[in-house]
Amino acid sequence: MVDNSNVKKIDGELFSDIVENGARNLKANIQEVNDLNVFPIPDGDTGDNMYMTISGGIGPLKKETENSVEKKAKALADGMLLNARGNSGVILSQLFAGMAKALEGHPTVTTEELANAFNMGVKQAYTAVAQPVEGTILTVARESADIAKRTTNESSTLGEYFDTYVKEMEKSLDHTPDLLPVLKEADVIDSGGAGLLYIAKGMKCAVEGQEIQADGSMETKGNDIDFSKFTADSEMVYGYCTECLLQLQNSKTDAEAFDVNTIIDFLNTIGDSIVAFKTGTVIKLHVHTMTPYKVLQFCQQFGEFLKIKIENMTLQHNETVKEEKPKKKKRNVNHRKFGLVTVGTGEGLIEAFYGMGADIVIDGGQGNNPSIETFIEAFDDCNADVIFVLPNNSNIIMAAKQAKEMYTKSDIRVLPTKNFGQAYSILSMLDYSADDVDEIEKTMISDMADIVTGMVTTSIRSANIDGVEIDNGNYIGFTNKTMLVSDKDKLNTVVALLDKLKIADKNFLIAVYGKDVTDEEKEKTEKIVATQYPHVEFYSIDGGQDVYDYILILE
Repeated sequence: MVDNSNVKKIDGELFSDIVENGARNLKANIQEVNDLNVFPIPDGDTGDNMYMTISGGIGPLKKETENSVEKKAKALADGMLLNARGNSGVILSQLFAGMAKALEGHPTVTTEELANAFNMGVKQAYTAVAQPVEGTILTVARESADIAKRTTNESSTLGEYFDTYVKEMEKSLDHTPDLLPVLKEADVIDSGGAGLLYIAKGMKCAVEGQEIQADGSMETKGNDIDFSKFTADSEMVYGYCTECLLQLQNSKTDAEAFDVNTIIDFLNTIGDSIVAFKTGTVIKLHVHTMTPYKVLQFCQQFGEFLKIKIENMTLQHNETVKEEKPKKKKRNVNHRKFGLVTVGTGEGLIEAFYGMGADIVIDGGQGNNPSIETFIEAFDDCNADVIFVLPNNSNIIMAAKQAKEMYTKSDIRVLPTKNFGQAYSILSMLDYSADDVDEIEKTMISDMADIVTGMVTTSIRSANIDGVEIDNGNYIGFTNKTMLVSDKDKLNTVVALLDKLKIADKNFLIAVYGKDVTDEEKEKTEKIVATQYPHVEFYSIDGGQDVYDYILILE
């Protein structure tokens, strides 16, 4: 890399170098960001979420051949938006989406214009969050971008800008515990802000000519394809998985006003598993079809392709069935009025959700947050006029809501479920007979109101949270964001947690066992409940989930 500290204008190539170096620096420090989790449990995923979000934009960024900041920024932002996951990832994608808007019409930009773009990105990120919380990544982004912009003028160099930007970001990040009491109590800085700082430091290094080294590829690698699965004697059965990014052209259509349903209606005549949505003037589409050339012919009436991928699904099918567990499965593909998409974790709990009436269960949760694109694909697979969505984690709700804003084919209702217990309660009383969308949604919210969910896992560090003294390696029990108990013994922790959750006042207990809970521990759990809480009806599910040894649902 060349030292560009003294330049005052950047082109698309330098913009790419800066962003890619920022992503590499985040990747090199993912674990540090993950470890800043407020709760001392092995599910910190902020670093992973932010990296998967920005790396999702790196592929399109690198494939954009025009040496234009505008084009590069848009490709990056569009890719990040689809791959955004977790609150921090969604906010990060909005930061770059706002930047891309500010850079429209700019094949090159001055330092002053770049500073303005960072500032515009912050404004869009704040707009995207229903209730912005200070002391988070939002604060770190806002304070650093604001001061850096105010100290930048037409004579400022890139080096001067990034010196100020990173310096102010470090100060802002150090200040986050003073703004958010939960950070001060846990004695950590905000993890999202830390992730943003690593990106900014990587960008600064790129400007100074220092390339960050990070192991592995920036993009996800697929499995090697065994071409022997389709020979001269094979018969095409599954068709072609066809994906395109179509840039609408004003010379062919009204790009801004174009209705994506024009393409969706056509795709329905030649294929299935259709996903198509519009972001700005770019359409992303996915279809399974025997005739992919018809897709290209039809779509080229309205624009030109930024990216095309066509894969023989016989090869794809063999690889997937043997080696990959699908992220989601369909219970029913027939079109209907009401459908439900939920997030689950562990094979047992996922199967239970299907058995209770869920149409699509996305395999995800803490440490494995689904992306916006995964939700959009799930909505399409659900194939209903009205789709109720249960995110089941406070760190997934924002991605689900962003997917709702992008999806136009169904009425999407995202319910604010923050744990699997709330989803279990809604599904156990699932009833569409009222035939009134608002009434059904109101009933679902009411159904989850009296549910209490506790979780047991192992602490990865010593801490004092909510007055509970925790030693590294102890078992801990908590509900949502409130720490309740800690003990060296797993079953003692379960019993203490049940008492804190006021099991004496409850009638039902559902215990979802994690993959590491032994048969002996399951038997002891059932005996403890039967002996100490004889009035409680007890049910158990072999959930098989990671992270949480027990998910305890009380009603």
